[in-house]
Amino acid sequence: MPAISHSHLVLIPSYNTGTKVIETVHHALAVWQPVWVVVDGSTDGTAETLQAIAAQTPELKVFILPRNQGKGAAVLQGLQQADAAGYTHVLTMDADGQHPADKIPEFMAMSIAHPDAVVLGKPVFDASAPALRVGGRKISNWWANLETLGAGIGDSLFGFRVYPVKPLRQIMERSPWMRRFDFDPEVAVRLCWHGVRPINLAAPVRYFSADEGGVSHFNYLRDNTLLTWMHVRLMCGFLLRLPLLLWRRLTTVR
Repeated sequence: MPAISHSHLVLIPSYNTGTKVIETVHHALAVWQPVWVVVDGSTDGTAETLQAIAAQTPELKVFILPRNQGKGAAVLQGLQQADAAGYTHVLTMDADGQHPADKIPEFMAMSIAHPDAVVLGKPVFDASAPALRVGGRKISNWWANLETLGAGIGDSLFGFRVYPVKPLRQIMERSPWMRRFDFDPEVAVRLCWHGVRPINLAAPVRYFSADEGGVSHFNYLRDNTLLTWMHVRLMCGFLLRLPLLLWRRLTTVR
């Protein structure tokens, strides 16, 4: 039987992921309720399919953005709706089936035990993972840990996480950034700056081939350029916050 919560919900941003989003929603509903989906301007017909499922499934809610705005923008829409409905935490997971739905209860339990923390998934890769992407994320992780003075971000890019709603919403609404692929790493850093402690939990990740229905919108040039600009911004913010971060580190050590 799925766990039913009035404080923690599963939030799935989705853009043109085809039938994988339907599979992801069913897998999530099987272990946790409620599940919300924000359809980010998809043109693949999944919005209509999800609405039809939601009409027969009270535990599923679907929000539709009229145009594609990016993962971060879709998450922010979900955060605002969750906050208005009285939810305190959201678990974000990708719609393409890469994230392990069976890990949802474990991550939610950790969040319930530590409500002031952000629970970050730390990916465990199998042979399906592209070597270039596995190696490339190490660079982003190195920068994220420098920008937080080693606050404990196990993986800056893995989107399977449980966020406290109010601090994340506050951080995002103060900034014009974090609306696209830069969402996951930048919010991890900024939450640490905000004083939100990260907790890392291992989670397997699977990359599906095209024959298996896998969909990827990652563009190496565009998205790596976006990440580079993001880390430039974060380093500027890091230097401004360095005295505060050093003070936190010293008082924590004591």
